[in-house]
Amino acid sequence: MARGIERIWVRFGLWIAGTVLVTMGLLGASVMLFAELQYRSFYGALPQPVRVELDALNDLDMEDSPRAVEIYGQYWKGDLLFGEKWSLVIGLFVCLPIGLGVGFWVSRIVTLPLASMAEAARRVGAGDFSVRAEPGRAKGEIVGMVRDFNQMIDALEGLERERKATAAAVSHELRTPLAVLRARLHAVCDGVIDADQAEFRRLLGEVEHLGRLVDDLHTLSVAEAGRLSLQREPLDLAALVEDTLTGMEPRISARGVVLEWVPAVSEVWVPLDRDRMRQVLTNLVENALRHASQGGWLQVALDSDGDEAVLSVADDGPGLPEDMRHNPFRRFQKPLHRNGEGVGLGLSIVHALVLQQGGRVSADDRPGGGTVFTIRLALV
Repeated sequence: MARGIERIWVRFGLWIAGTVLVTMGLLGASVMLFAELQYRSFYGALPQPVRVELDALNDLDMEDSPRAVEIYGQYWKGDLLFGEKWSLVIGLFVCLPIGLGVGFWVSRIVTLPLASMAEAARRVGAGDFSVRAEPGRAKGEIVGMVRDFNQMIDALEGLERERKATAAAVSHELRTPLAVLRARLHAVCDGVIDADQAEFRRLLGEVEHLGRLVDDLHTLSVAEAGRLSLQREPLDLAALVEDTLTGMEPRISARGVVLEWVPAVSEVWVPLDRDRMRQVLTNLVENALRHASQGGWLQVALDSDGDEAVLSVADDGPGLPEDMRHNPFRRFQKPLHRNGEGVGLGLSIVHALVLQQGGRVSADDRPGGGTVFTIRLALV
């Protein structure tokens, strides 16, 4: 019962019904009061003998007797029906301001949160994300609606903050290689630097860095927009992981990192896009290599849990930095690593590609030190 009263349409209906009942009561009371005043005026103007006679008739419940009607007709001043009309008019004049006042008060209570939301929406549209709607004295569904509206503003504020951070990070990442290219090309043109093969390879490296950044941004934006083209087919995830790690073995060995491949099952069939899943695993391994110290340890494990495949990539590095624990997959995060590689998009791409393929990915501290990234994918 209490939960039903919390609904806005129930409370509004009760308020309207209460307003109507109060108005009707005031109207009836005003009519009765006016009638009583008229009767007292009539009764006071009666001669004493007639008043005694009328009292006797009233005591005998003979108010409608011919003699009583004769007395009313002889001594009542004015038209009886006209007096009743005046009583109604006066009753309406008394009830109308009260009814209007109560109606406007109820309307104000109901619409105050809506007006607050409208004002907040106007200011948000103008770029002010600090404003929030106020529920006022509302309860129930209105409070929930205001809360959801404020949560929407919180999300918009976060998106705007991320947009500005992304724009700043992109401009910063593009500025460095472009500045290097500009400076060295000017030096080549001025004859300060010889245009030899070593210089061309150095310039090509900067161009490839720009290309990777642009490709990563394109992949991430398309994935987050839900327009990424995927060629999903049943694949043996164990074979795909082993093939990817074999291709990355020279890079892993060059870092002096010990790779431990732990397939708990020989075959795990999952509907995947081969190239995108290879990109996911490559990004996770590259991230682990950047965090693992020289001569460190890297483990890639694969298992099944019920109707899901579980792929994990763990390292023995310093673990997640404090500013990454809340959201390790936010773009352009640059954890503290020594070699300065990466632009902070690899984990964001991993997150987006895994979600696009119907999976989940999480990051946690490893009990023995380091970080472990876990991917869960539905089996065929």
